[in-house]
Amino acid sequence: MKKGISIIGFADGIGTIIGVVFWFYMASVLVPEQYGNMFYFLGITGIISYFTIVGGQNAITVYAAKNLNIQGTFYFLSLVLGLIAILFIVVIFNRVDVALVLLGYIVSNLAISYLLGKKLHQTYLKYALTQKILLITLGIGFFYVFGFDGILYAIGLSYLFYGVIICKSFKNSRIDFSLFKSRMGFIMNDYFMGIVNVARSQTDKLIIAPLLGFALLGNYSLALQVVMALTIFPNVLFKYLLPEEVERKSNKKLKGASIIISISIAILGLTLTPSILPEIFPKYADSVEAIQIMSLAVIPITVNMIYTSQLLGLEKSKFVLIGRLVALVTIIIATIILGTFYELIGLALAFLLTSILQTTVSAYANYRLKISP
Repeated sequence: MKKGISIIGFADGIGTIIGVVFWFYMASVLVPEQYGNMFYFLGITGIISYFTIVGGQNAITVYAAKNLNIQGTFYFLSLVLGLIAILFIVVIFNRVDVALVLLGYIVSNLAISYLLGKKLHQTYLKYALTQKILLITLGIGFFYVFGFDGILYAIGLSYLFYGVIICKSFKNSRIDFSLFKSRMGFIMNDYFMGIVNVARSQTDKLIIAPLLGFALLGNYSLALQVVMALTIFPNVLFKYLLPEEVERKSNKKLKGASIIISISIAILGLTLTPSILPEIFPKYADSVEAIQIMSLAVIPITVNMIYTSQLLGLEKSKFVLIGRLVALVTIIIATIILGTFYELIGLALAFLLTSILQTTVSAYANYRLKISP
């Protein structure tokens, strides 16, 4: 394929593998209750971080691709809201480690959006791999020096060097609210879309902990890490396609091949999990069937990434927002109902159902708008 997707694919592929190795290692040394507790706070931090990113990640990517010098305004507003959110976490939760993770999430999300929009793929590669290397070295090191309480500090610190990109961007982009105001419709749609999307990906964790306990959340979180490894390709695909769709470049062959690849990945997850996972993580053997079910979600996730990139490339973010709202409502209702009756299997079915419904909405929007691939 093209050079850009190869670089993004290498960065995300190797980076995700390093991240998965880290989280798999943590799963091997932590009991499910501790593992679930950590993902509970990461879920809270993830949701709050998106409330602070004014304009949304995709809006920054789209306007950077259009060479519109607006990132300084995005950064200024986001960092102001970020400082307020950090103070909130310190006061309410009395958790400096969680606040540090929040700061890291904000800085990295802003910087990555800009790098992808500008197609600075080599720089993206350097920063992405450096962050993952810091994650695994600091994370394991802090765990053995400070114990369980040191892990979140390490995660937060691993992201902070993205601040270099923010500082450089401020020098080259002045704060201009008129640029922001004239594009308020797309910006606000993308902002709420980001909030809804992260709520869709994190709310299940916030429901599971009080409803079913941290031990079950630990098993579910491990299943999500496996799915994350399986969805490396669709995530890479989206990051590459979005700037391409802005320029209305055709990638029919790539999109077709991606669907075939996603089917193959789903089959691998379905067939290999029962023989591999119990040997590596005996404490999490209950996750096997859940992972098999959730592996099937790779197919609709890949298709949804294709449709979403097409919609956002035309600034039709309203339809993406609707799809994510449907997904948010679905994951909340399905997690409560199916999780209560069928526990871990029910949670896996809720995840799969949510992915299918979100993709259906995106496909229908593309059909109604007559967007050609």
